[in-house]
Amino acid sequence: MEVHSTAIVDSSAQIGAGTTVSAGALIEADVEIGRDCQIEAYAIIRKRARLGDAVKVDSFAVIGGNPQALGFDPSMVSHVEIGDRTVIREAVTVNRASSAGAKTFIGEDCFLMANSHVAHDCVLEDGVILANNAMIAGHVRIGEKTFVGGGAGIHQFCRIGAHCMIAGNATITADVPPYIMAAERNEAHGLNLVGLRRGQFEPCEIKDLKRCYRAVFFGGGNLKKKAETAAREHEFGTTNLGANFLKFFETGKRGFIQSTRD
Repeated sequence: MEVHSTAIVDSSAQIGAGTTVSAGALIEADVEIGRDCQIEAYAIIRKRARLGDAVKVDSFAVIGGNPQALGFDPSMVSHVEIGDRTVIREAVTVNRASSAGAKTFIGEDCFLMANSHVAHDCVLEDGVILANNAMIAGHVRIGEKTFVGGGAGIHQFCRIGAHCMIAGNATITADVPPYIMAAERNEAHGLNLVGLRRGQFEPCEIKDLKRCYRAVFFGGGNLKKKAETAAREHEFGTTNLGANFLKFFETGKRGFIQSTRD
């Protein structure tokens, strides 16, 4: 462990072997930082944050700040948890949870680019990437290996499925099913085929997913009901990929993004 002489580290903080804390960094009470992490100059790790191994936090990032919610009681005990090997770049903000004992969660191998924001009570699963200035509101859940483009804004309580691609400057106020490309304001623009191929899914899985996507999004109508109908038919959801896509429509409170064209 190497701590610069100008860093301020609370005596109750636990810092793992091989971790470097650079000049001017602030680590508050009851923080846990794993092995081989890099806390760069002037980064701030607020009280009760939990960082895994090999996490990198760049300058001026603030991890574990209070929720930006009117009436929040700062004395309430809640957490932020950051998974192993996640990279947090300059001026990123990740707020702690808004209810007692809860946590905002960032998974393993995530990459949060400069100035992106993750609000209270969010869950970002493994491998999520946020480009510069992405804005994730409270209680949002983002599935694994999803990419959120620069300047995109995600409304509170939205669900974003796994392996999605959210375009830069998109406005998302509804749920985005897994494996989809979304852009503009709540517009579905087909499947994220590049991401699926990079994810090494089998051709038969992608073929099944294409059938499911057409069954739900083509021709208008109530997407939830169309997904329920497709799930009952033998030709759809024959693989885990297709079945997961159809299952996503069973829950959620914000409705779903819509296709603007067939």
